[in-house]
Amino acid sequence: MPEATPSLQRTLTVRSVVLFGLAYMTPLIALGTFGVVAAETGGAVPTAYLVAMVAMLFTAYSYGKMAAAYPVAGSAYTYVRRALDSRVGFLVGWAVLLDYFFLPMVIWLLGGTYLQAQFPAVPFWVWIVSFIAATTFLNVLGITVAEKANFLLMAFQFLVIGIFVLLCLRHVLDARGAAGLLDTAPLINPATTAAGVSAGAALAAYSFLGFDAVTTLTEESVNPRKTIPRAILLIALIGGGVFALVTFAAQLVHPGSTFADSDSAVFEIAAVIAGDLGTALLLAGLVIAQFASGLAAQASAARLLFAMGRDTVLPRKLFGSLHPRFRTPVANIVLTGCVGLVALVLDVSTSTSFVNFGAFTAFTAVNISVIALHLRNRAEGRRQARWTLAIPAAGTLIDLWLLVNLEPTALILGGIWLAAGIVYLACRTRLFRVPPPEMATGPDDDVLATSSSGRVG
Repeated sequence: MPEATPSLQRTLTVRSVVLFGLAYMTPLIALGTFGVVAAETGGAVPTAYLVAMVAMLFTAYSYGKMAAAYPVAGSAYTYVRRALDSRVGFLVGWAVLLDYFFLPMVIWLLGGTYLQAQFPAVPFWVWIVSFIAATTFLNVLGITVAEKANFLLMAFQFLVIGIFVLLCLRHVLDARGAAGLLDTAPLINPATTAAGVSAGAALAAYSFLGFDAVTTLTEESVNPRKTIPRAILLIALIGGGVFALVTFAAQLVHPGSTFADSDSAVFEIAAVIAGDLGTALLLAGLVIAQFASGLAAQASAARLLFAMGRDTVLPRKLFGSLHPRFRTPVANIVLTGCVGLVALVLDVSTSTSFVNFGAFTAFTAVNISVIALHLRNRAEGRRQARWTLAIPAAGTLIDLWLLVNLEPTALILGGIWLAAGIVYLACRTRLFRVPPPEMATGPDDDVLATSSSGRVG
């Protein structure tokens, strides 16, 4: 009797999925970009994060609805493919590969940059290879092992955040008394403008990239129809709350937006509140945060490639197979690690310039998919509340605004990548005359059969 084809295992609970999403987002990243956002907002960083959180919640709602309607791995690629059109779904999946496939490289590059600055005698490649080897090893062993490692890493990261906030509050209390803790200047001050907060919110929105990534864990989640939508909203809310809290505390210590170096502004604040010890603690937190984020990002990228390989849109033998023992997409995990080696020849600004193109393209497409399902359900006579159409419509407008306002380099590189995807799709579909290959059977076809109507709301 032939052995059964290995499948992904359902072991992840809401807590586990939320931790993966928060690791992907990296709560400490708000401190890494603090100086830049402060310069845009005139010293109202937490306000920018609160505005960004509200904006991202619209898209988080849409991802939750699509995850409930189509509980399989693949994220935006799967949702658009099933709700709109298989060809459009492929192009969205191709675009989002910029985010999922190359983001681990960016994360490892940032972590290596932090360590290189602290230990210049150690060759840069040592840090990059060490990051890649460790995360690849943990992800190959399986999602359960990665989950346990991720829990410990996130616990340390939140410990660093807690210590940083407490040290900030103690410094303010010693310097200005209890009244200083009630200062509203970090939220609004004479230098705050609507335009400045909007620009800062656009930058802050990049910190939220990751709440969507947990949809790639759908087939490894217990009761995914409830687990994934709930986790997505919790990730956006918890992440936004942490971003606002930690930046409020930092802004209390350093009002305004003037720093010796905006790129390393948070290290100035750490030195003020705790001297060299504070700087060392913050560095440790940032490095651990980058490792946890890389672990989650690599896991998500590998599963997106697995979904596209299983559909044979990408070569199935390579991308659509699982290791018989570990039940993980080992080839995809290793491939993502190999791509990370490109970090050895790129700088941070270049490597990040095209990642956001894929993310906001996917966000826009998922919101449109919810609108399409809403209209389809209404045409079939199902009652649909108006607000279920208003939320994804607002999310579409917000994400389009973020997309078109990306820097020119991101739009050019993203456009080139998308054009390459169109050429590849044309070859696979005989100049678009036939649809891309469709998954005929899979681990959740029984689930999909009951949700093919795509009921939303």
